[in-house]
Amino acid sequence: MIVAVDTGGTKTLVTAFSHDGIAGKKIKFPTPKKEEDYLQTLRQTLKENYGGQRVEAIVVAMPAIVKDGVAVWCNNLGWKNFDVGSALKGVLGDAPIWVENDANLAGLAETRSRHPMPSSSLYVTVSTGIGTGITTNGTIDPGLRLSEGGRMLVEYQGRVREWESFASGQAIYKAYDQYARDITSKRTWNEIAERISRGFLAAIPLLQPDIIIIGGSIGTYFDQYSERLETILKTHLPPHIPCPQLVPAKHPEEAVIYGCYYYAIDDNIL
Repeated sequence: MIVAVDTGGTKTLVTAFSHDGIAGKKIKFPTPKKEEDYLQTLRQTLKENYGGQRVEAIVVAMPAIVKDGVAVWCNNLGWKNFDVGSALKGVLGDAPIWVENDANLAGLAETRSRHPMPSSSLYVTVSTGIGTGITTNGTIDPGLRLSEGGRMLVEYQGRVREWESFASGQAIYKAYDQYARDITSKRTWNEIAERISRGFLAAIPLLQPDIIIIGGSIGTYFDQYSERLETILKTHLPPHIPCPQLVPAKHPEEAVIYGCYYYAIDDNIL
């Protein structure tokens, strides 16, 4: 089996996949703020649920810049140079442990689940923060795997600022004092579309993806703002740059764990 760990800014999701990609029981726990508490809780969860079983690999997704398996910087958790793979070594026997950025993994899963598969895609998760994953020919683009779209500097309301500072789920809650699930005002959703569009208008001319897939908690409510978002993009993009297809994630809250599975099978462990 393949064990998948989706470390989120607020909660962590753990599950195991069979060889044919069927996910088992999903286990959730609040993501501790301290690295040592996170490791203790994760070790306990892994041992209690998968100890003594045959595990081919453990894939840990982190909301972070990941270089050589080390979470160099987790913006929403404040973790720096966190070598989670080494810290977990031996937790489930000799199973290898791989660490990758969560948005990269989500983009991998969402791209591979589409038929026909797009040759280039931009996955954007709008949740606690904003993460981006760029996929080319069905794999995480090696030249862009360290990209942080949420930290793009774009103009909004007369100020240049990071995209996620005004368009993430956290920023939207601060602006409207409501979670996405509670927003019913069409005007508010149109304003949210305006916020999201700013990052897309900067990224599309550079990447020119075939498709943009929107996931995360805000992705769940795609139908509330998609029409307005598409109108903004088509109005402001240069005429020679086509607006990509905009679609919601098939698994807006679980794309990361499915990406862990694809990541593992791509390494021919099965």
